[in-house]
Amino acid sequence: MKPKFLSKAVVTIAFFVFSVTPICAQQPRIVKWDVVQQLLSQRSDTTYVVNFWATWCKPCVAEIPSFQKIHQHYAQQKIRVVLVSVDFAKEFRTRVVPFAQKMNIESLVLLLNEPDANAWINKIDPGWSGAVPATLIFNNRLGRRTFSESLLTYADIEQKITEISR
Repeated sequence: MKPKFLSKAVVTIAFFVFSVTPICAQQPRIVKWDVVQQLLSQRSDTTYVVNFWATWCKPCVAEIPSFQKIHQHYAQQKIRVVLVSVDFAKEFRTRVVPFAQKMNIESLVLLLNEPDANAWINKIDPGWSGAVPATLIFNNRLGRRTFSESLLTYADIEQKITEISR
């Protein structure tokens, strides 16, 4: 019997989501919708905090330190922070990468390169207008999720994690 090979997207997401928590900033990656969709369909007992943001969005930039702090605080628990940039792919090297380096972001940073946002926004949450910042916190094994289309503080994120994870 021939071994089955995993798609590049599955291998990529598995490596970055399940690898040991890094002690320094990760290199952001450009991905297509299928990678984000695979992340959102994880059946593990891990709680995911997925923030949709952009470098040009002042509230988004303001809340990044809270997500970094959540990442650090919960590093030894089954909680993963993923920051999904909705910046233009052509600005990846000029805006997203320098921003992630400047902020020393340790969480996984993905730039979603899907110009037709209408094709995926409702798949994140049917009530999402598409505005950022927006955050989806979920645990598929427990069947729990919450979505916020607003600026979140550290306390807000922590409260939502507690509600989802218990």
